[in-house]
Amino acid sequence: MPDTKKYDRILDALQMLLKDSSIQNISVSDIAKKAEIGKGSIYYYFPSKEAILDALIKRSYEAPLKTASSLASKTEISPFTRMAMILQACRSSSAAFLSHDNTSPGTDSSAQDLAYLHQKYMNHLISELKPVLTEIIKQGISSGDIHFEYPAALAEIVLIVLAVKLNNTFLSATAEDSEDTIRGLVSLLEKGTGIPQGSINYLTMSEDSL
Repeated sequence: MPDTKKYDRILDALQMLLKDSSIQNISVSDIAKKAEIGKGSIYYYFPSKEAILDALIKRSYEAPLKTASSLASKTEISPFTRMAMILQACRSSSAAFLSHDNTSPGTDSSAQDLAYLHQKYMNHLISELKPVLTEIIKQGISSGDIHFEYPAALAEIVLIVLAVKLNNTFLSATAEDSEDTIRGLVSLLEKGTGIPQGSINYLTMSEDSL
């Protein structure tokens, strides 16, 4: 049976290395040395460095995404409240990722490397949250609270906009610009789906108020 402590040591090692080096410059040998285990042991748990990075991203967002996935069955809570909670998880995941990336001055990370890491984050976030958000939107449609014909498309559009704007890598913008974009997204959601105005306006709040 795999040793979960050793598994986590490998992920911890990569996370620490990313603070000072780009992912391109980190080798499996570097990870093994940092984790204080043999290189062969790495391959017992992971087939490649790419797999270690994927596992690190998954672990980083495990708690908020688990909370999000549990909301699909909580039909006693209004769809608007659950959508808000899902999207808060999106913001929390973004903040968690950015707090652990290697963007600090003096590191050897490149713009290309950072874009790669953020793409990993976005892919994971969207793939995990889209089915949950889609299900909640479908429930809202069935109850007559939401009026829209393409729930999966709507869920994906919302998550893509939020993921791009909140990680601030692909389209660099000030906090004010990002909040303006989110306000515009909220307005489109409300007008395009028949959601009562103000139902999801929590998204216009700053990160400090969450």
